[in-house]
Amino acid sequence: MIFDKDKVLEFCNAFSKNTLMETLKIEFIDAGEGFLSAKMPVNSAVHQPMGLLHGGASVALAESVGSAASHFFIDAKNQEVRGIEISANHLKSIREGVVFGTARIIHKGKSIHLWEIKITDEDGNLISLCKLTNMVLTKENK
Repeated sequence: MIFDKDKVLEFCNAFSKNTLMETLKIEFIDAGEGFLSAKMPVNSAVHQPMGLLHGGASVALAESVGSAASHFFIDAKNQEVRGIEISANHLKSIREGVVFGTARIIHKGKSIHLWEIKITDEDGNLISLCKLTNMVLTKENK
């Protein structure tokens, strides 16, 4: 199978319409062998009360990019993905700008995918380090 980055990004961004990803303005921006990247603006819509990026928004970015990335490795006609566990270590705060989430596969099993998602700022500083476990399920209604 030939990997078409533009088609992957087009699919991911179209798939995000009318979802939390659209609400948070998450945009998929890069893809390659075993990774997917997205960006999210940091502004008052994703702040916690002290004016910093909310940890929950970081986790939403991480789960969005990691779950979308699992679609690279499934038969989307017959299978679907569910996030079953996510953890996050928030290492640095940010008040404004853009953050980038990049998911890289750690384990690609038949029924479990394990992803590491690094969230960085525009200067490449690590903001959060997340780990996501996705379960691959057989679709009941094909």
